[in-house]
Amino acid sequence: MPGSPLYRPLGGSPRKALPAYASLLRYGEPGAVTHHVEKALKRGYRHIKLHEIAVGPIQAARTATGPDIPIMVDCNCPWTVAEAIEMAHKLKPLDLKWLEEPGWPPEDHAGLARVQEQGGIPTAAGENAMLPEFKGLLAAGAVSYAQPSVTKVGGVTQMRRIMALADAHGVAVVPHSAYFGPGLIASIHCIAAMPGGSLVERYDADFAVNPLHDAIMPDRNGCLPVPQGPGLGIDPDPAVIAKLRVQ
Repeated sequence: MPGSPLYRPLGGSPRKALPAYASLLRYGEPGAVTHHVEKALKRGYRHIKLHEIAVGPIQAARTATGPDIPIMVDCNCPWTVAEAIEMAHKLKPLDLKWLEEPGWPPEDHAGLARVQEQGGIPTAAGENAMLPEFKGLLAAGAVSYAQPSVTKVGGVTQMRRIMALADAHGVAVVPHSAYFGPGLIASIHCIAAMPGGSLVERYDADFAVNPLHDAIMPDRNGCLPVPQGPGLGIDPDPAVIAKLRVQ
């Protein structure tokens, strides 16, 4: 389909926007977490991801959201398997959607499977994994949410292979897309081509000026637009690039 946006030849049906989740930074202090969670909710997001590793800040987020907003926690591999299981038990009452990369090393797929089974919270992982690693993750039953990154797995074709593999294992795919440029846009197209759709990860941070303008800005409902131009559907603004270029 010449001239089509990327998601169409990938099999996606016409859609204008996708729901996004606010991926917050790590603040480490309950008051700061409350502030940024409330700000994200006012912006329209209805899913929140934290990068906290202590109970207090995560509890503050749940208090701020109430019981109906899904909360995810990305830990960035801080704990042993035993420590991750212990922390999962402490966090279980907070009803998390997933616990992301709780254990070190990330290659310990059997250990991650233990965290999920014994900790009682669905796990997510894969932002730095390629196809062979995903085969191990999925074979081990280590995750409920697979998180391939289109910029790391080898592009859209490899991304689609991983999505198909995860689907064969009955595992949901929520791509890692903590970017502000082509990686984010390509992720949006890959998600738009998924039959059931998925969430788009959007770092809850903005530039004073960005060369993609509204293409990477959430609307009042916390959704990101699906570009409708050919290919990726949007080109960086050359005037903005010229303005920001370092001489």
